[in-house]
Amino acid sequence: YADRSAHARGLARMPFAGELQAMRGQYGRAIDTYSHGESFLELFQQRLRPGGLYLLDEPEAPLSPLRQLSLLSLLKTAVAEGSQFLIATHSPILMAFPDAAILSFDAAPLQPVAYEELEHVTLTRDFLNDPAAFLRHL
Repeated sequence: YADRSAHARGLARMPFAGELQAMRGQYGRAIDTYSHGESFLELFQQRLRPGGLYLLDEPEAPLSPLRQLSLLSLLKTAVAEGSQFLIATHSPILMAFPDAAILSFDAAPLQPVAYEELEHVTLTRDFLNDPAAFLRHL
């Protein structure tokens, strides 16, 4: 738009400005003032409805471990309000959700698996217990 008139550039910005204003009204402040993880949690929280069914694919991707715990808190509240979640995740934190039914996709048919038997859980635990044992192979 560099070669367009100031009026044309202003018109092009109007839809974007309107969307930002709508977000400010819905979220209390501009969503672009949040960190990536904060904006994800805020957006997620605003979209939850009691009794909903939610399919989530790796929701931990934008979240720090602390924010993953915040997500667990949101999930717990939503479940208490009748919502259900089907979550594809690699996060040991999210997989630790109390009373979660954990299914492994490693073989057909899908099989239930205990939290303590999950590769991501055992590998993360082993790494945290002795990082040097893993890092010496770099």
